[in-house]
Amino acid sequence: MNAIETGIGGARAIEFAAWFRCLSDPTRVRILSVVARAAGPLTVGEIVDAVGRSQSTVSKHLHVLAEERFVFCEPDGIRTLVTANQSCMTALPDAASEIMGVSE
Repeated sequence: MNAIETGIGGARAIEFAAWFRCLSDPTRVRILSVVARAAGPLTVGEIVDAVGRSQSTVSKHLHVLAEERFVFCEPDGIRTLVTANQSCMTALPDAASEIMGVSE
């Protein structure tokens, strides 16, 4: 093995960059934190109340989080229920470890 390792491959680097780009906005980080800590699904209105932003702003950020699969948004009549993707609880820390070359 060389003294300098090659790091992660192109596809993984692209995927991880998209995750971290998604989380580069403080409002999205706050929204994800609120949703991840909730005991169950939250409505968009509950998230609006928790983060103190407008409904349209929260909806836009939820759309970005859902595109990267950090959250799931399910229609429920006239409201939308939002839950955290539980696999992110391990995938995100594992990604950071892989990027930094931390072995387990």
